[in-house]
Amino acid sequence: MKSEWKNFTIGELCDTVSDTYKRSDRQVILINTSDVLDGKVLNHSPVENENLKGQFKKTFKRDDILYSEIRPANRRFAYIDFDNTENYIASTKLMVLRPRKEVVLPRFLYNILKSQTLINKLQHLAETRSGTFPQITFSSELAPMRVEVPDLKTQHQIASVLSALDDKIELNNRINKNLEEQAQAIFKSWFVDFEPFGGVMPDNWKITTLGEICSCVLGGTPSRKNPEYWNGNISWINSGEVNRFRITSPSEFITKKGLNSSSTKLLPEKTTVLAITGATLGKVSLLEIESCANQSVVGIIPNENLPYEFIFPFIKTNIKQLTLHQTGGAQQHINKQNVESLPVYIPHKEDIKKYKNIVNPIYNLISNNCFENQRLSALRDALLPKLMNDEIDVSEVKI
Repeated sequence: MKSEWKNFTIGELCDTVSDTYKRSDRQVILINTSDVLDGKVLNHSPVENENLKGQFKKTFKRDDILYSEIRPANRRFAYIDFDNTENYIASTKLMVLRPRKEVVLPRFLYNILKSQTLINKLQHLAETRSGTFPQITFSSELAPMRVEVPDLKTQHQIASVLSALDDKIELNNRINKNLEEQAQAIFKSWFVDFEPFGGVMPDNWKITTLGEICSCVLGGTPSRKNPEYWNGNISWINSGEVNRFRITSPSEFITKKGLNSSSTKLLPEKTTVLAITGATLGKVSLLEIESCANQSVVGIIPNENLPYEFIFPFIKTNIKQLTLHQTGGAQQHINKQNVESLPVYIPHKEDIKKYKNIVNPIYNLISNNCFENQRLSALRDALLPKLMNDEIDVSEVKI
């Protein structure tokens, strides 16, 4: 019964932890705000532990929650569901929240913190603060938030229902990772090792540059000062979205007036998108929707000569070559011209057709799983407030 639930502040349910990394690991894994999204840590790649930027200081452990101080609406948060976190270092822009387990289960607190109702409140507070970015702090905005919490047994029941949906989403993610690896291996076999052609490139293939054969489009951002440019019905992504496995939803929406009054362009679905600056520099993803992008993204549009089934794995294969051209001081970036000048060969149309027939079903499965995950996430997010408000008897929910 709702009457048995107790009222707490977030500050009474968890502590914000600022334990500084003091180990001397040869390699470390750096977690920035762009490396967490919708509950998951996206980056597990080690780098040499030398000349680290000053922002990387915080340690964390299993059952902690990483929560970005910047733009809560971007859902940059993660529940730490793995051990061996000793050589992970989080940015100071990420709060490390440690649940007080005597009153709240870590999973239950995580579900509270990712609820859209709470995120909307935090985003509103962030936008009312002065500063460059819409930002929150633990003490001023998050800790005072009041929430209703049931006993630990009911918390466990609610968390179990929501975890069942999360587990299915994670299963799809693992399947997609395996499918992606298969598709990348097939691309390498055909277009790096030339195995179907006796190990040499066929004579009837042409060599040119990516810009000669494909349209490479640099994005843009409508002016934030004009409200007529925003909250329309045209999808728009920022470079942070390129960290996603596939892009099935936008960061924001712009209006037709915003599209026509800025340098951004509407990219068709199946466009390969590349982040050319910032924290996601060198990340590659595939648009599963029609969308515009900001000026930190280059879109490579497929065509009859080079379908997306070729372009996407080609860019992923050659991303190291592109990042060798990065320029800039504090803010490294790749120029659009570097992307356009990337050498590429044009296989004969019959060879492309045969290759496409092999990998297209794999990419379709990946796409279907991504959209299923989007639907499952929507279901989870719809259930969340009803379970949290005791509108649904958790014992009656069957997943």
